Amino acid sequence: MARTDRPSTLHDVARLAGVSYQTVSRVINGHPSVAESTRKSVVAAIEALQYHPNPMARGLATSRSTTLGVVSFGTRFYGPSQMLLHIEAAAKERGYAVMPVSIASLQAEEIRAALRQLKRYRVDAMLLIAPTRGAVVERAAELAGNTPLLVVDAASPGELSSVTIDQAAGAALATTHLISLGHTRVANISGPLSWNDAYLRYQAWAQTLLDHGLEVGPSLPGDWSAAGGYEAARALIQSGAEFSALQVGNDQMAIGALLALDQAGIRVPEDVSVVGFDDIPEAAYLQPPLTTVRQDFSLLGVRCVELLVEEIGRSELPPVAETIQPSLVLRQSAAPCAAPKSVHSQSGRIS
Repeated sequence: MARTDRPSTLHDVARLAGVSYQTVSRVINGHPSVAESTRKSVVAAIEALQYHPNPMARGLATSRSTTLGVVSFGTRFYGPSQMLLHIEAAAKERGYAVMPVSIASLQAEEIRAALRQLKRYRVDAMLLIAPTRGAVVERAAELAGNTPLLVVDAASPGELSSVTIDQAAGAALATTHLISLGHTRVANISGPLSWNDAYLRYQAWAQTLLDHGLEVGPSLPGDWSAAGGYEAARALIQSGAEFSALQVGNDQMAIGALLALDQAGIRVPEDVSVVGFDDIPEAAYLQPPLTTVRQDFSLLGVRCVELLVEEIGRSELPPVAETIQPSLVLRQSAAPCAAPKSVHSQSGRIS
C-alpha cells in the first residue's frame, strides 16, 4: 500500500492548482511575471497541502539559502537575548530562517571562527551582536567577503553597517527625570563597565548631573544580575553616602536594589527614588512598579533584517549606521524629592 503521510511536493501543489511546477516555483520565489489570479491559486494549494519548500533546494535554484547567520554573545543577559529573539522574529516575517552561533568572547579569533562557520553554510547575510567595549570587529568585513554583514550594539562598527539603541540618551532621560523631581544627590549602580551599554549609561548619568550643575553622586558597578544589584545597593547604604535617588543600570539589578533598600528600612519612593533600564516584563509588577527606560528591541530586530535584506545581492550599497531612540516609562518608584539625608542612618537592619 502506498504511503499517504509523505510530505507534499512541488508537483502536488502544481497538480492541485492546475499549473506547471515551474509556475509554482516562480510563485514561491516571488517572480513578478506571475498573474495575480494564478498566484492566488498556487498559494491556496500550498496552504491546502501544507507544503513547505525545501530551503536547501531553493538555495540551489536561487543561489540563496534564505538564511541569516547571527554571531551572538551574552545572550544569558536580557538585552542580547532580546536582540536575538527579535531578529529571529523579524527574519521569519520576511521568509528567512536564522542560524545562530554563540561565542564565549568577542575576541578576534572567536569572531573569525564563527563567521567562517556561517559562510560554510552559505548564509545570505550575517549579523554580529557585539555589546562589549573590547569587541574586535575591525577585520569582520574582510572575513565576511561578499556576504553582507551588520553589527549590532557595537562600540566601534568601523566601516560596517550597524544598528544600535541610544544608550546615552536613555540614561540622560532617566537622570533628567530625577532632577526634574528635585533630586540633587543621585547615586548610581552601573553594569559592568567593560560592556558598551553599561559604560555609555554610566557616562550619561554623570554628564547629565554635571550639565545641571550638580555633583556626580556615588557609584558602584554591578554585574547585570539581581544579586549584583543587591550587593551594590547594600554597599552604597553601608557607606553612609547621601542620596535621595538611585539610578540603576538595568532592571534586574534594580530588583536586587529594591530588596536591599527594603531590608534597610528605606522606603521607595518616599525616602529614595529608583529608576531602572530595559523595561523587562516584570518591571510593571514590582512593589512599587518600576520607572525605567524602555528599549525598542522589536524595532531593532526589524531594522537589522531590513537593512541586511536590502544589501543582499547589492554590494555597492554604502554602510548605514542607524540609531534607535529609547523612551522613559513612568511608574511609581520615582517621586518628588524629600530632604536629602544619609541613608546610612536608616540602615540598622542591614547585617
